[in-house]
Amino acid sequence: MSAVERLVQDAATLGVVLSDGDARRLFTLLDELARWNRTYNLTAITTPAAMLTHHLLDSLAIHPDLQGTRIADVGTGAGFPGLPLALCNPARQFTLIDSTAKKIRFVSHAAHALGLTNVTAVHARAESVKPEAPFDTVVVRALAPLPQMLAQVAPLCGPLSRVLAMKGRWPAEELAALPAPWRLAGSRQLSVPGLAEARCVIVLTSA
Repeated sequence: MSAVERLVQDAATLGVVLSDGDARRLFTLLDELARWNRTYNLTAITTPAAMLTHHLLDSLAIHPDLQGTRIADVGTGAGFPGLPLALCNPARQFTLIDSTAKKIRFVSHAAHALGLTNVTAVHARAESVKPEAPFDTVVVRALAPLPQMLAQVAPLCGPLSRVLAMKGRWPAEELAALPAPWRLAGSRQLSVPGLAEARCVIVLTSA
């Protein structure tokens, strides 16, 4: 089985339908990341196999949890999970936010290289961003403990927004300390092909 066929198959187990062309573009993303990483040190994950599982498939795992058309990825780093999700959701608009300039430069470059017209890269701290309207979904991957993270993303959210917190192990203590008016609206364990580590997504709302 080719690498493209394997990626298509693994994505399907996560509920994501990829064409061969989509899969090739995702491998192009990893190639560009590896090329830039040699100069700019964007990610500590450097082997092709680990990049596939920890960046691509881990990102795609929350695809079924997205809601609405305006998505923010806070602390996107080198563009994960935002770039793979944007590629798979051309009808949705993605705003990728990070406070590290070199990472946002890569996000802009990668979006252009992949022809993603639905990606906006923003160099800023999340709490300083003032969107025209609240985002429908705000995605955060391993940014901070939930109470601090919610304080950072609150300016991006409205009553109907949902925050998807991507975590490793179940964060029981963090959930016990959720600040008002936030509440747990749902959760699920994520089974990422090729990834033996624990993964879960926590869905939070303020309504």
